[in-house]
Amino acid sequence: MKEKLRLLFITTFSVSATANSGYAILSVLKNRFVDRYKWFTEEQMNDFIALAQSTPGPVAVSISSIIGYQSAGIPGSVAAITGCILPPILVMIAVTYFYQAVAANPYVRIFMQGMQAGVCAMLADVILSLFSNLLKKDVVMHVLLTVLCFLIVRYTDLSIFVLLLLCIAVSVIKTFIVERKEAGK
Repeated sequence: MKEKLRLLFITTFSVSATANSGYAILSVLKNRFVDRYKWFTEEQMNDFIALAQSTPGPVAVSISSIIGYQSAGIPGSVAAITGCILPPILVMIAVTYFYQAVAANPYVRIFMQGMQAGVCAMLADVILSLFSNLLKKDVVMHVLLTVLCFLIVRYTDLSIFVLLLLCIAVSVIKTFIVERKEAGK
């Protein structure tokens, strides 16, 4: 148990220290806990990601909490959350202390621009990974709903909350229709 807690802390700490973004952290954690450690299946991890995205607060902290809890209960959740939040706290302390020197440094600006490109690539990996797993299942309606929601958010002023309620309603109606068809067979 102690080894698992240590590994949870070290993994979330190192990923949080290098991934630079809540959503960018998702693909790295997926790589570590599914591919390397084999603690979870890809489907389980996708469920964890969906759950983490639906909870309030930073997605990196939410996914760390879920992974930690599923791995080692409450102590695992505490270890993973601590590992996840410690690097940003340390960076903020250092940046606050050295702000004047860092803000004007052209090398720091170049470094940050390079990190932005890396974060974009990591986000694209997460999006493609989640979407490709969705396409493996028989969920044509959900793919169409995803595209439709994207277009609505992009080109209208409809509240995301209203859109979420509509998506829930569509999914519930579809579930009832499928269950009735299966019960009638």
